[in-house]
Amino acid sequence: MTYLSTYLKATLRLKGSGRPVLFAWPMLMSQLLGVVLSTLTLTSCAATYAPVVDKYGVESNRAQVTRGVHVVRPGETLYSISWRYGWDFKTLAAANRIAAPYTIYPGQNIRLDRGGANVSSTSRSSTAPSSPSAKPQPTSKPVSKPAPTVAAAPPKKTPPPSQSGPIKWHWPASGNVISQYSKTTVGQHGISIDGHAGDPVRAAANGVVVYRGDGLTGYGNLLIIKHSERWLSAYAHNQQMLVKEGQTVNAGERIATMGASGTFRTQLHFEVRRDGTPIDPMTVLPRK
Repeated sequence: MTYLSTYLKATLRLKGSGRPVLFAWPMLMSQLLGVVLSTLTLTSCAATYAPVVDKYGVESNRAQVTRGVHVVRPGETLYSISWRYGWDFKTLAAANRIAAPYTIYPGQNIRLDRGGANVSSTSRSSTAPSSPSAKPQPTSKPVSKPAPTVAAAPPKKTPPPSQSGPIKWHWPASGNVISQYSKTTVGQHGISIDGHAGDPVRAAANGVVVYRGDGLTGYGNLLIIKHSERWLSAYAHNQQMLVKEGQTVNAGERIATMGASGTFRTQLHFEVRRDGTPIDPMTVLPRK
């Protein structure tokens, strides 16, 4: 309405002056353009814009999830699922009756509530029917032979690379810390270290790679290393991942190259968890 009234007033003034409206059209358009620009300027000054939110925080759990069921997808490990939902991997394994070395399968149900053991037994019902058939022969000694095989002594030999004593931590990258750990800020359960694309990312301590993939939203290409039965560390936003799941790594060994996968700038996001709980990496890393 403002533009129309301006147009009508200008037209009347031109007619009253005796000048042809057609030839005065450029002057009229100039006046209208001035009104439009001033209106847009005032509007832009009063506008409010949505805050920019880092997509890194899309799926960062602030507390342990204890409800629901997670269906295992290809590429996931018990460690990555535990990381996603804020669980200690040993506790989640025990709740679902999963023995070391914690092998899981796509389509398997992982219960996140405290009574999760029942579903695990049903999900593994393919092995359960064999036990009832074995019950008619309780006196047969072959039935006792599977027990030693279930003891899984070989799997327990995989932790040797992880440390049983105090862990000697090393810096995973040589850049500057650009964001600090926070218990309350979404996506800041660790520290972020800057650098250039292709810079080396190194294992912070001796251990075994227990996850390699990009299945956790916001972490990009992610590596998780198990250092002991209590300690895990994670390395996010990698450009290239140079190690495989199950591979033993030494402190300071090059495990990836720095990148910007899953985030807005080149950086390494580094997290440390003890018994499934995030802790400030600065409390364990040596002073520079």
